[in-house]
Amino acid sequence: MFTYLALNILTVSVPLLRSFESKINFVSKFKSLFTAIFSTAAVFLIWDYFFTKNEVWSFNHDYVVGVFFFGMPMEEWMFFITIPFACIFIYEVYKYFNDSSRFNKYFYIFSIALAAVLFSFGISNMDKIYTSITFVSTALFLSGVAIFRFKQIANFFISYFIAIIPFLIVNGILTSLPVVEYNNSENLSIRIFSIPIEDTMYMLLLLLMNVVIYEWLKSKRDA
Repeated sequence: MFTYLALNILTVSVPLLRSFESKINFVSKFKSLFTAIFSTAAVFLIWDYFFTKNEVWSFNHDYVVGVFFFGMPMEEWMFFITIPFACIFIYEVYKYFNDSSRFNKYFYIFSIALAAVLFSFGISNMDKIYTSITFVSTALFLSGVAIFRFKQIANFFISYFIAIIPFLIVNGILTSLPVVEYNNSENLSIRIFSIPIEDTMYMLLLLLMNVVIYEWLKSKRDA
């Protein structure tokens, strides 16, 4: 019954402990970080509630503590805090040691190309709620990021590709037990191990929205 809770705690434990390390000084960015996390979580929790209510996915009571809010376990609410926290920590560490902003122009092109592919798949699978909403939403946000020239786009994508490794481990546990059960009629039924392919784009949108808001808040603070 503590599986999902334990995964949340393990996910955030190392980044939280290393937040006070002097080089990265992640703790100094907490105000911008948590404002971004809670702002993005508000959007995704509404999305999550809609999907849960419409049985796009459900939660196995054997692996959660049993405290539910709006039909979602407490651990699911925590997910939208712990995952962004850990991934933005990875993003900040990568940016500190390997700033790749010089490659932005290539990632703007990549973003537009990926957005076009996702939009096409989303529109052609309107009968599948998870596929259509996730792919179209990610496509639109990616397009906006590229059009308005988000200055950290290269750093974001490279850190995302790094973060995808622990994501596959954590989400692999969630989907293989399963802690989270998917209605396959609402997705493409294409899996990376036990993980629906849509989850990778859901994560991309979740993290990109967090990072965009986070960087905007930091720039306002610095100004």
